[in-house]
Amino acid sequence: MIARFGRGASSRNPGDVPVFPIEMVPAAQEAALERLADTATLEAPAPTRRMLVIVNPYATTMSVRLRQLVVYALQGRFEVDAVDTQRKAHATELCRAAADEGYDVVVAFGGDGTVNEVANGLAGSDTVLTCLPGGATNVYCRMLGIPSDVVDATEHLLGLADAWRPRAVDIARVNDRWFTFSAGCGLDASVVERVDSHPRLKARFGPWYYAQAAVATFLRSYVVNPPHVIAAIAGRETKGVSVFVQNAQPYTYFRRRPIHLAGGTGLESGDLSSAVLTRANALDVPTIAFRLLSRHANVGGHRRVHAFDGLHGLRVRSFDERPVPVQVDGDYIGVHEEAVFSVLERGLKVLG
Repeated sequence: MIARFGRGASSRNPGDVPVFPIEMVPAAQEAALERLADTATLEAPAPTRRMLVIVNPYATTMSVRLRQLVVYALQGRFEVDAVDTQRKAHATELCRAAADEGYDVVVAFGGDGTVNEVANGLAGSDTVLTCLPGGATNVYCRMLGIPSDVVDATEHLLGLADAWRPRAVDIARVNDRWFTFSAGCGLDASVVERVDSHPRLKARFGPWYYAQAAVATFLRSYVVNPPHVIAAIAGRETKGVSVFVQNAQPYTYFRRRPIHLAGGTGLESGDLSSAVLTRANALDVPTIAFRLLSRHANVGGHRRVHAFDGLHGLRVRSFDERPVPVQVDGDYIGVHEEAVFSVLERGLKVLG
């Protein structure tokens, strides 16, 4: 059973809920959200679809006031319940309950970690996933075609009430965890762990802090005695220091620029792609970084990267008995002796 907060079923007046300092949300943004709510209420028939908004209150751009305004606006076209997450995996628990209770759609309002937890609760169900940007990067929002500005994204979701065309997309899995667009064993997981341990720097500097953390982690932990892995892919074994797996394009973003590692796969392609970094050497950093940020150079063409596509599964295991760090959708999930990847074709319903 889902505990309900912030539904406002008795009234559409935002004054019926506690008022928080207005300065938490820019005045122009607040006014725009209130106009959206008023317009939706005046022009639309009574809401018929049930929506659960799952809010990560600790997301990079989140505030209590922003949450209230967005929920208030969405109530113009949907029958809305809103719940704040309280712990790791809470969103997954809430989504399983939402699917059982027959919600039409769940909105992940936070970053990609929140989207990942929501997807883990909805995979294989008929309840639709969509999202609102609240994190530092919001990769899956962009993939679904949802604007990166929260006001524009809210207006976009309101418009989808009349253009209700959910689609089924692929969702991938590593061990017992689903992921929506990317996962990694090794370097990128170590970077995510480092970044998440400094949330204030992450919020303040965004992609620049990720870049600094990547270089520092590479030089400190991978150039000298890095963890070694073996990736069993397409009938062959490749030794390396990091393995990157994609269920969609791109792997991530650096600000507005997409970062591509391995090509070929897409949200509805029914397969995975992967790239294996075969060695860690400081001399390779400039050339790999250039290929990552270039619009034309291919990372898979680097002599220290082996790229694969058209995969339906792969297996990564430690080569030196040291557990390997793993991340999914930018969320660190600890160290593992082995990581087994697969894909469930059309296993997740989304709206974007």
